[in-house]
Amino acid sequence: MPYRQPPRVARRRAAVRERLVAEATRIIASSGWSGATVAAVAAAAGISTGAVYQHFPNKGALAAEVFRRATQRELDVLSSVLAGTAPASAAGRLAHGVGLFAQRAILGRRLAHALIAEPADPPVVQERTAYRRRYHEVFAAVITEGIGTGEMPQQDASVTAAALTGGVAEVLIGQLSAPVDGPAARSLVAELTALALRCAGAPTTQFAPPPLEAACPRP
Repeated sequence: MPYRQPPRVARRRAAVRERLVAEATRIIASSGWSGATVAAVAAAAGISTGAVYQHFPNKGALAAEVFRRATQRELDVLSSVLAGTAPASAAGRLAHGVGLFAQRAILGRRLAHALIAEPADPPVVQERTAYRRRYHEVFAAVITEGIGTGEMPQQDASVTAAALTGGVAEVLIGQLSAPVDGPAARSLVAELTALALRCAGAPTTQFAPPPLEAACPRP
């Protein structure tokens, strides 16, 4: 019969694992992937370096877990807007979703840049590829809806979604390497919102992104 940890031990291990992920995320949001060494994360979590390997086999596994959780939060926010009911139109939700995504990236600039662009361990690179496909899927769904309602012209929704995912990421990579604040931030959000609508063939004059202050900061 396989060994089963007592519930108290399992809870304690789970709490340590969560602390490691939280501290690694905080370090990456401040110093990027290169700063999140096993020793640095262990020190921040208040445990020995060797103890980290009881929860993650290597730095790459820890980094991949941080990436999955941070990226999934952003994907959940975007998905909830794109698949929601407000705004009522597909084009309005596309504009709102891209605008909100850009705002959150600006507010969490350092972490966003690490997630999108910084050189990272191979497990993180693999996760990036997987999550790009998920972004394609949520964008393709709202574009398909827009085609069905006549808001957007006939097109291959999958191709447009891939172009939109890549375009937004490419713009953010170039802009998030330095702080973006005030008018520059609002202009960037507006440009990305318009880009999303143009990419899908929807009019750009009807929709405006919410104020920058309305965006939820990254956890």
